[in-house]
Amino acid sequence: MTAKTYQWYFEDFIPGSVIELGQRTLGETEIIDFARQFDPQPFHIDKEAAAHSIFGGVIASGWHTCGIIMRMVVDGFLNDSASMGSPGLEEVRWILPVRPGDTLTVSAETLESRPSTSKPDRGVVITLWKAINQDGKLVCTIKGMGMFGRRPAA
Repeated sequence: MTAKTYQWYFEDFIPGSVIELGQRTLGETEIIDFARQFDPQPFHIDKEAAAHSIFGGVIASGWHTCGIIMRMVVDGFLNDSASMGSPGLEEVRWILPVRPGDTLTVSAETLESRPSTSKPDRGVVITLWKAINQDGKLVCTIKGMGMFGRRPAA
């Protein structure tokens, strides 16, 4: 039996490289539906309450924004990589509110990559995922670690 071949291995994550992951527009119904289930704060689920909040209208839950980014990362490269999962995130920042109608452009930048010292078949990659809205403003960043298998010897 032969091993699966992937497009992305540990060696492909070069510090400074950026993977563009595309765009996604959020609708009000989607924002409210997510928040009702997972983050039912008034400024996420109630138009009237949101209008009188510091946000002046409904905004997406930060967790919804993170979920969208994660989906774009999975579709953009993780599903075609030698990913071995993640030991966790170092940082999540919700910089600006995401509003209905906003279009997010997402990218993943490799900050660091280092081979494992104890397991030579893998390495750790530190990435910074960024979501930028249609006005060119940074709305969310996620810095995390991923473990990736090394490219098999030819």
